[in-house]
Amino acid sequence: MSKYKELKQQCYEANMELNALNLVIYTFGNVSAVDRSAGVFAIKPSGVPYEALRPGDIVIVDYDHNIVEGDKRPSSDTKTHAWLYKNWEKIGGIAHSHATYSVAWAQAQRDIPIFGTTHADHLTQDIPCAEPMRDDLIAGNYEHNTGIQITDCFRERGLNYQEVPMVLIGNHGPFTWGKDAAKAVYHSKVLEEVARMAYLTLQINPQAPRLKEALIQKHYERKHGKNAYYGQ
Repeated sequence: MSKYKELKQQCYEANMELNALNLVIYTFGNVSAVDRSAGVFAIKPSGVPYEALRPGDIVIVDYDHNIVEGDKRPSSDTKTHAWLYKNWEKIGGIAHSHATYSVAWAQAQRDIPIFGTTHADHLTQDIPCAEPMRDDLIAGNYEHNTGIQITDCFRERGLNYQEVPMVLIGNHGPFTWGKDAAKAVYHSKVLEEVARMAYLTLQINPQAPRLKEALIQKHYERKHGKNAYYGQ
């Protein structure tokens, strides 16, 4: 029996949820789950359809993307996940999808403005869109450089990855993360819905104003921080 059985199951369930939420089609997208104490993470195998995916197919790799356990090739995005785990120590899961509205904003190379309280319930910033990758980086270690692209974007903008658990990669698509794989998938769904709402907002009113600061802080603080009072 694999000593990573529980980690594989967690990763499997998160990948299946990504599919159930209609955030992926065919073999697109992937979710990973990390075990910090063991220095490894579990990730979806490359090119395996969700309907055929089984917990035993999940691949275990280390932070240098070496296969620790598994007989399949890990996701082609494994090096991106590995870079984020190595550099952002407080995330426990990462999700990547090709969801329609999120990708549309990425292809438009636009941040998603904070227009309403649904957005503010989850973060106080516009959702950042990193610039498209430079040609020399594309020609190099592409997936590894995608991870660098994300952390560079956050560093240059002074963003906190724990407060902004999502990003768009210009012309590519979204990555999200969280305390575990399930929360990373949750943030993927939130991102997609916020992207859809923002798109519709601009169709109705191309000059729609950004949500005012008092409402941003009120809605965020209802769910986050020491004075949060939303939920049980």
